[in-house]
Amino acid sequence: MSKALIAMSGGVDSSVAAFLTKQSGYECIGVTMKLYTNEEIGVCKENSCCSLSDIEDARSVACKLLIPYYVFNFKADFEKHVIKKFVEDYENGATPNPCINCNRYLKFESLFHRAKEIGCEKIITGHYARVEKDELSGRYLLKKAYDETKDQSYVLYTMTQQQLAHTEFPLGTLNKTKVREIALENNFINAKKHDSQDICFVPDKDYVKFIENYTQKIYPFGNFTDKDGKILGEHKGLIRYTVGQRKGLGLSFDSLRYVCEINIKNNNIVLGEEKDLYSKSFDVVDYNLISRDSIDVSLKVKAKIRYRHKEQWATVSQKDKNTLHVEFDQPQRAVTKGQAVVFYDDDIVVGGGTILI
Repeated sequence: MSKALIAMSGGVDSSVAAFLTKQSGYECIGVTMKLYTNEEIGVCKENSCCSLSDIEDARSVACKLLIPYYVFNFKADFEKHVIKKFVEDYENGATPNPCINCNRYLKFESLFHRAKEIGCEKIITGHYARVEKDELSGRYLLKKAYDETKDQSYVLYTMTQQQLAHTEFPLGTLNKTKVREIALENNFINAKKHDSQDICFVPDKDYVKFIENYTQKIYPFGNFTDKDGKILGEHKGLIRYTVGQRKGLGLSFDSLRYVCEINIKNNNIVLGEEKDLYSKSFDVVDYNLISRDSIDVSLKVKAKIRYRHKEQWATVSQKDKNTLHVEFDQPQRAVTKGQAVVFYDDDIVVGGGTILI
């Protein structure tokens, strides 16, 4: 019997994934990754995916399923690859996506290696996505979930062929209603538990307070300017702002103004009108391709620049060895440095990378 390691967060999705994996005949081991200590960052245990109550929920489901359950300590890896990167991105005028880095470095690197060490052939998670093998090319494909309202392929674009070959997403063909029905039918303690929406290590969505507490730095005030360099007022530190932001500027204008650029070099923030937020092209670094080895000629794709962004037609080409170039058919609003762009061919993830402005 093949062995599978189930990443159990304490939520309903990973619990049902564990149930379905056992039903399919695997010898299952449940695992929760301990990524930080809640008290260290001031997180209320009710709002965090790594709280003691979440661990107990996961343990309860594992017990009901009669599978062994462990807690693995990955705090050092999480701080190195997720928290520090999160802070550094904001300090450099970028807007990070910590969930992507958590998947990349924790679930499908640290946990992947641990699974191999204990003889597990598969990693199972509660993500809404699918893995299929293309028999013609021999490549493993990452595909959207059937329920596109829950699809999480966007945050999984960094997965390698080896990782995809040893990963299964049992929820990829289900919708959320069905998942909760399965949890209720099996009397799981978390069957009606709310989904976690926030960044897990940032209390009360106040990422500025988190960064200041973490770094013990005071971020200097600077100038708001227009695109011609005219000073419009004073900002309260670059980490407080992101491209596209309108609220919280502390200034009054005759018409709406938005953050259009964060200039690290001179500690200025450029404000503009709605029309100034739109752009058609940008470069992509730190990219990963899944459905193909390379982009030898310009490729027409649907591109998504934020998790909730509606995919738009674009052309992606190889700019140099380490950089891709993206050209949208139509200008897109608030293309943001540090965010991920993911490329799709229908429901297949071609690849993705980090936006460089």
